[in-house]
Amino acid sequence: MSLQILYFAWVRERVGAARETVTTEAPTVAALVAELVARDDRYAAAFADTAALRVALDQELADFSAPLDGVREVAFFPPMTGG
Repeated sequence: MSLQILYFAWVRERVGAARETVTTEAPTVAALVAELVARDDRYAAAFADTAALRVALDQELADFSAPLDGVREVAFFPPMTGG
């Protein structure tokens, strides 16, 4: 499957891109992250602590264990704070 991946804030800075299209057979977000980390040290730096990240699938918040079946867009970003 082909996925549009969006990176925000410091995730974007570490990966070095705001978006990319990736072809993957990863069944879950966690498996996708593992594939990305194996590609390059930039991804390893961006995903070193997934507890510090949030993920949205087709603009809906999800867990890293969420399945990717039918998903077209994955977005990674740090938690938002308000005030």
